[in-house]
Amino acid sequence: MRKFFTSESVTEGHPDKICDQIADAVLDELLTKDPKSRVAIEALITNGVVFIAGEVTSDAYVEIPEIARNVIKDIGYTNAEYGFHWETSGVATAIHSQSSDIAKGVDSFKEGKGGKILKEDLENLGAGDQGLMFGYACSETKELMPLPITLAHNLCKKLTLVRKKGIIKGLRPDGKSQVTVEYENGIPIRVDGVLIAAQHDENINPEKLKKEITEKVIKSVIPAKLIDKKTKFWVNTTGRFVIGGPQGDTGLTGRKIIVDTYGGYAKHGGGAFSGKDPTKVDRSAQYMARYVAKNIVAAGLADRCEVQISYAIGRSEPMSVLVDTFQTGKIDDARLSGIVTEIFDLRPGMIIKNLNLRRPIYRQVSAYGHFGRPELDLPWEKTDKINVLRRLSKYE
Repeated sequence: MRKFFTSESVTEGHPDKICDQIADAVLDELLTKDPKSRVAIEALITNGVVFIAGEVTSDAYVEIPEIARNVIKDIGYTNAEYGFHWETSGVATAIHSQSSDIAKGVDSFKEGKGGKILKEDLENLGAGDQGLMFGYACSETKELMPLPITLAHNLCKKLTLVRKKGIIKGLRPDGKSQVTVEYENGIPIRVDGVLIAAQHDENINPEKLKKEITEKVIKSVIPAKLIDKKTKFWVNTTGRFVIGGPQGDTGLTGRKIIVDTYGGYAKHGGGAFSGKDPTKVDRSAQYMARYVAKNIVAAGLADRCEVQISYAIGRSEPMSVLVDTFQTGKIDDARLSGIVTEIFDLRPGMIIKNLNLRRPIYRQVSAYGHFGRPELDLPWEKTDKINVLRRLSKYE
């Protein structure tokens, strides 16, 4: 059976991704100064202005407008001709503390005599919200990620690289990629189409730009064995992409959750990552679900694996855990679900502890995906549970 599947990615200069990076840069700075900071930051960006709002409870102080401007500068909005400039655009903030009702559900402390707080009790730390989280892994790439989203991310990273290094002249920060992969009996056999949208200067020759992007971006990223005579390449299908970034479109935190995860290849519970500290299970439990799924696939127990974990606000134990291997599992899914709960501690506080999540590691994943990033040392990408999974499943 043949099918076609498409995933997209966006560059770090896309308006939504600017917002994600600002939110996670603020989070990183707060965690650097106070690892127990409670943070839920949202950003909105449009022509000439950035709005940053949310909840912060922390012993630290950070200069949020300065952080936002530095992110915008790093991305490359350094020329007034781009319609948005890191130094001259306005930055407005509206920050208040975390709701006491939410904090009450999350907080858990061990008390000594006289009610004196001795330390935080991570074992009983409650989930910061209710919700359902999914993690996924498959064997079709070395990253144990779906091929379409892996290629889409790599194209956007390459598009940014050739812009920043001046390999292709006249590119601007905004851009997108889209990749369609043809599958036969569940195995990727070829790339059917590649679409690139690349923001550019006013006087760029569109045909020259298309040729350069095809040769220096697309063909340098897509393996030659996946390209054939029928593979289609499209670059800037309207013929022009000058007005882009915040000048062309409003951006908002958390609006690229499919880009952030598996490119639509797996289910998504709806929660976004960026701007949230790890007591928010929208972030930490999705990382944990990926960690579980990846270890199952890496252990050879399945070719495809999706893990669902659900939580109730204020409760530490998950409401449910489900492992689905889509009939590729070497053992029964129900049995595998039981083994997962035996090996992996899925309580929010223990996820934070075991994955060491109270660190400034989040801005680096706020563009080009949170999963399948071999160039980064991400704790949820480790495959250190392979042996115990095989032992308990009695699979060798």
